[in-house]
Amino acid sequence: MDEVVNGAPDSVADAVAKAHARYRQERDRRLRSDGVGQYAAASGVLQHYLDDPYIDAPIDRAPVKAEMDVLIIGAGFGGLMLAARLLEAGVGDVRLVEKGGDVGGTWYWNRYPGISCDVESYSYLPLLEETGYVPPRKYAPGSEILDHCRRIATQFGLPERTWFQTEVTELRWQEPLARWQVSTRRGDTFLARFVCMSTGPLHRPKLPGVPGLETFRGRSFHTSRWDYAYTGGDERGGLHRLADKRVGVVGTGATGVQCIPHLGEWAKDLYVFQRTPSSIDERIDTPTDAAWAAALMPGWHRARVHDFTLMTSPEPPVGPDGQPLSGETLTRLRDTLDLQKMDSLRARIDGIVTDPKTAERLKPYYKYLCKRPCFSEDYLPTFNRPNVTLVDTEGRGIERIAEDAVIVGGVAYPVDCLIFATGFEFGTDYAARCGFETYGRGGVSQTYAWRDGVSSLFGLHSRGFPNRFIIGNAQQASTTNFTHMLDEMSRHLAGVLKTCIERGVRTIEPSEGAERDWVGAILNVTRNRAALDPECTPNYFNHEGDASGRAIRNGFYGGSPFEFIRILETWRADGRMAGLELT
Repeated sequence: MDEVVNGAPDSVADAVAKAHARYRQERDRRLRSDGVGQYAAASGVLQHYLDDPYIDAPIDRAPVKAEMDVLIIGAGFGGLMLAARLLEAGVGDVRLVEKGGDVGGTWYWNRYPGISCDVESYSYLPLLEETGYVPPRKYAPGSEILDHCRRIATQFGLPERTWFQTEVTELRWQEPLARWQVSTRRGDTFLARFVCMSTGPLHRPKLPGVPGLETFRGRSFHTSRWDYAYTGGDERGGLHRLADKRVGVVGTGATGVQCIPHLGEWAKDLYVFQRTPSSIDERIDTPTDAAWAAALMPGWHRARVHDFTLMTSPEPPVGPDGQPLSGETLTRLRDTLDLQKMDSLRARIDGIVTDPKTAERLKPYYKYLCKRPCFSEDYLPTFNRPNVTLVDTEGRGIERIAEDAVIVGGVAYPVDCLIFATGFEFGTDYAARCGFETYGRGGVSQTYAWRDGVSSLFGLHSRGFPNRFIIGNAQQASTTNFTHMLDEMSRHLAGVLKTCIERGVRTIEPSEGAERDWVGAILNVTRNRAALDPECTPNYFNHEGDASGRAIRNGFYGGSPFEFIRILETWRADGRMAGLELT
């Protein structure tokens, strides 16, 4: 590929143009008018896909009535970090409510075989210095990450502050009291001065919206509710009960890439149903260097997190004169380097997968960061196994599901077990993802208020919903290392809440103008970014290819994460709580 980077300008431009034409062709094959509506929600007759398989014994307790200053909904990393930062700031009246049986959020629900974080553990795991923990390897498996969630919770005394196995059913603003009334499925009634939403984007399974889904008579489950009683084994593998089973797995994203090698090793027959191939690079996991760990100085973790984000989401480069590169020069440089990277990944497939047709079907044709990159030494060799069949749906997805088979292109693939590695509700309406509705001033629902798209200030505050804050959602920056932005938002929000409590603030919400200006900034910045990536294949990153204003408003801040962080830092340094109305 050196000739692409170092060759004559015309040859480089031709190679890029040829690749982009192929990318657009592949994208167009996958575009659908229904966008995120092509998926089915796990509700109604599909509600069982949400059942919690990890609870040993349901908690039996009477309904609770309680009041508190701060109620945090969700005990994943976002909720845990926010609670920790609040307690560090001296805000003591903090409680949490969590629908799962333990802390962990994403890492509580996802325990499939092979689960691991694809971001280095030294950056991904939060509060490492505060807990005195140094990960033993570069990449942490799911069980280690869940244990770290428990470590954080224990250190900050959060289990005794948390109502587990408790699902919120409604938030309703009580104007005379200036409190949020929070109702739960257990009949609880909480009155909270401030409510912080940390429900996360990766907990509510989505399923393919195809005919026959509810008619399948074999065993089926989503990867986030893995049925080890049926498969045998644990997250390390050993799925011995599949030895006489025909298994189908739908989805070849990050989850599929991790669990498919174990399914291929143990199942009698495995059918892998692929809509869009992932890019697969080397993982190269290594043990932590003991000398490096012993030499760590105070402040190392925050610096490491910063550097990792800088590496994966770099600021725009500058030229020899120290000035930012022009848009045309920057685009040409990025396109050239991107093609070099993608060509090397496609060549890697040819060097591993022995069947040429299968190898070609596994090749990703899109820009590198259009889809979340994956890393594995085991995924591609799985397709050399005689019991493993790649069923490429040519971008259309599976056609339908029968009682005992999956239908693609009119061909029935018989399966005893069907596993959905299809991800989570990400671009759906916020209330749907949370699983409950919020009613603000005047009884206005969140769904109605955001019918044209999210309206917020910093993605944190929303007018008409005073004293309610959201972290880890739309209109905030996105980072490859998701916990980095969760920590930035937790620090920021802890400072806001401390100020509100110290000043005796009754209500806090954004002004109409501040919210309008932030939405305008989101539309301007994100549209500029979207215009640079017309070749990106539809996926959850880009709302299945939906470039409408509503989809952009419901997405992340389109600038660099450091740009977003600077906006928050400047706002805090100003000290006036600009754009917020306080009573």
